[in-house]
Amino acid sequence: MTYSLRDLTAATEAGIISSEQLTALRQFLDARRNADDDGRSAPRFDLVHLLWYAGALVVMSAMGLFSTLAFAKMGGAALTATALVYAALFGAAGHYLWYTKRLRTPGGLLIAVAVSMAPLAVYGVQDALGLWTEFGKPGTVRDFYVWVKGSFVFMELATVAAALLALRFYRFPFIVLPMAIALWFFSMDIVPWITGTQLGNWEMARKVSIWFGLGVIAAAVVVNLRQRRGDFAFWLYLFGVLTFWGGLTAASDGTELQKALYAALNVGFLLVSVVLARRVFAVFGTIGLAIYLGDLAEKIFRDSLLFPFALSLIGIAIIALGLYFHRHQAAITAWVDARLPDAVKRLRPA
Repeated sequence: MTYSLRDLTAATEAGIISSEQLTALRQFLDARRNADDDGRSAPRFDLVHLLWYAGALVVMSAMGLFSTLAFAKMGGAALTATALVYAALFGAAGHYLWYTKRLRTPGGLLIAVAVSMAPLAVYGVQDALGLWTEFGKPGTVRDFYVWVKGSFVFMELATVAAALLALRFYRFPFIVLPMAIALWFFSMDIVPWITGTQLGNWEMARKVSIWFGLGVIAAAVVVNLRQRRGDFAFWLYLFGVLTFWGGLTAASDGTELQKALYAALNVGFLLVSVVLARRVFAVFGTIGLAIYLGDLAEKIFRDSLLFPFALSLIGIAIIALGLYFHRHQAAITAWVDARLPDAVKRLRPA
């Protein structure tokens, strides 16, 4: 539960605490906000941290998703050398900020940038040596973030290994992001290896996505139980739920019973979001319910003037549900907390 300065000032005006106590309390809270137990700067949402995160994402995108065709024409050896130089420079700078200056957030972000160079380095090696297996050369570096291709598997495994190695020395949750993305890509790119075909099999890809997503969610639960400080499980939950939910949602030709079970699963996602205090389950659960109700409304009001109004009512109902939860969030949370066993409470983020 959070309290604002207005709340503390109101408590002073009501005579609950004195002005001296208010000043001392503000100084204490400011000190806690500016530093964690190890004296490193604690991440928070302000302009400085926004610029740090934005800068890191820009560099990671520039060397991957938004790399140009001219960049790819440098050749495999040059691409690997570029990736290694970037990784060394950003890694050294991140290490310096992390351990010497004790600036946790910018240091951890630079380490994450260094980790994100792993797929580029492996791409360069594969391109220089022609190690593209039977699935052929995938094209440019940018295609790694766009297309499904069996040749990308080694790049993804290298990224996961680099992230795990970095987390061994730098306990920064954002480093899990490139690893989680690589695992998500891996769940799709491994399908051609399983099916033995160039483009894979859509139904097989969907099933692999479902089971792989469940595996990532299970891994997120384990990480959640073991983490002491920082939310290292967040990105695993996000991409695990995305992969699992996406695989189920892709089954558009299911029976009415299967669709009803899909709706029940999304209701379960909403309940899990309350129990585990994980909003990612609520987001995808809400989207899934909207998809199911929209499909139901289309069948009932097909070619009807009432169809747009029916969808509008569904949207309004969802918004109303959100407003109700927002208004009674404290009471609902307190009710749930009072009834949850300690073993389940441990699954919640700190």
